Amino acid sequence: MHNVLTSVITLLMLVGFTLSSFGYADSGIRRIVHPDGRVEYTNVGNGRSESSQSSASAQPSRSVSSQNIYSYRSPSGTLTFSDQRPSGGVAYEVMRFDCYACSPRSTVNWHTTRLFTDRFSAEIEREARRFSVDPALVRAVIHAESAFNPQAISPKGAQGLMQLMPPTASDLGVSNAMDINQNIYGGVKYLSWMLERFNGDIRLATAAYNAGPGAVQRYGGIPPFAETQAYTERVAILHQRYRQMN
Repeated sequence: MHNVLTSVITLLMLVGFTLSSFGYADSGIRRIVHPDGRVEYTNVGNGRSESSQSSASAQPSRSVSSQNIYSYRSPSGTLTFSDQRPSGGVAYEVMRFDCYACSPRSTVNWHTTRLFTDRFSAEIEREARRFSVDPALVRAVIHAESAFNPQAISPKGAQGLMQLMPPTASDLGVSNAMDINQNIYGGVKYLSWMLERFNGDIRLATAAYNAGPGAVQRYGGIPPFAETQAYTERVAILHQRYRQMN
């Protein structure tokens, strides 16, 4: 647990340093310290104060941003972070500060955007069968969470295809959330828990996957968070489209 907490704190410090270095503090992205000590970076709800955002809910919806950060080694071996994709064949990883389908201002047409029907098929089918979850719903959640980017990391530390938080991953028996097999296993297992908790109601289960089951329970339905409402609607659209592809 100590190592997990240390890793999360290190990641948050790194995110803070990165955002500050690139001037994001001046471009509408805010730093929020929640009552439980979690730190979040978001460009949503810029008109609200940190204190009002912190008290809005104990389990806020995921932060969103359209910004990608590229992590790579310079020729001298220095670890570098940039908002510009490196050229010249330099190997890099993408650190995505978003939940792909969460932004209320997204311009993506969710009825026509390209589907990822051939990625991680064996892993998705295996875990969907294991936990009795519709594989089309699994694909929809992965698409909404990370756009099928296995290297996706959120500012709050959510990791991989299905954006597992380290404490949740640990509870799910996942030791490496960046491993594709483990990530899908854990994400589908958690999604199955949400479906069971909300009696098979897919909209409530996906809202809980995004905002937390406590928020869904507290509001008696989909929470009134713009991000969660957008996310839930878009997962429903993607779910229907992936089902039609089967």
